[in-house]
Amino acid sequence: MKTFVPRFPRPRLAQYALPAIAALAVASAAYAGTDATFTPALTKFTAFLQGSGGKIITVLSLASGLIGLASGRFSIAQIAVPVGVGIGVGTGVPIVTSVVTAVI
Repeated sequence: MKTFVPRFPRPRLAQYALPAIAALAVASAAYAGTDATFTPALTKFTAFLQGSGGKIITVLSLASGLIGLASGRFSIAQIAVPVGVGIGVGTGVPIVTSVVTAVI
């Protein structure tokens, strides 16, 4: 018995090569890191996290953990999450900005 094998038409070289060549002909170089569109927003956001905003976030996280402890249900996450948030807010922003600067 003969099995049915579907035959797909082979793509023509011109169907893919000509658009690719045209796209390469009109493409220009892209330079990462030269755009300063979001620099003011980044500066304000990092200042917020490293300043009073980061302290507020950490205190709120600590308060939620203490409320959970006071309710009678103990979990290690109620202690670990505020500690992680404090470490993340305090040291996370410089680490992320230095990694992004090094990559770009």
